[in-house]
Amino acid sequence: MHPLVALVTVLTVLLLMTTMGLVGRARGRHGVKAPATQGPEGFERAFRVQMNTQESALMFLPALWAAAAFGAPWLSAAFGAVWLLARAWYAVAYLDPAGNRGPAFALSSLSILALVVQALWGLGWTLATG
Repeated sequence: MHPLVALVTVLTVLLLMTTMGLVGRARGRHGVKAPATQGPEGFERAFRVQMNTQESALMFLPALWAAAAFGAPWLSAAFGAVWLLARAWYAVAYLDPAGNRGPAFALSSLSILALVVQALWGLGWTLATG
């Protein structure tokens, strides 16, 4: 694995751990005992940030690895860095009741799409050239 792809992967794990910590902090702040997933708006926002980030990471990581394996790893890492920044922006925007998370969501989704296109292009080239 290319070192930049590994770095993006580890930073993704740290992002997931951070969102997990935000939910734990929100549970304490709002008195929401596990395993409850509903409570005051502040808790629910933190919980949705965590769940949405996990859902996105589930698509992002395999796309990142496939793109890096069959394409230019530096380009995959660049798309991955965009995804990371967009997801951090998304989290901040979602946690703010007045925040607009739409642009951050769109950017992170486009990053995943770019990785999928890169992976398919590389796979197609590999299959075509044997």
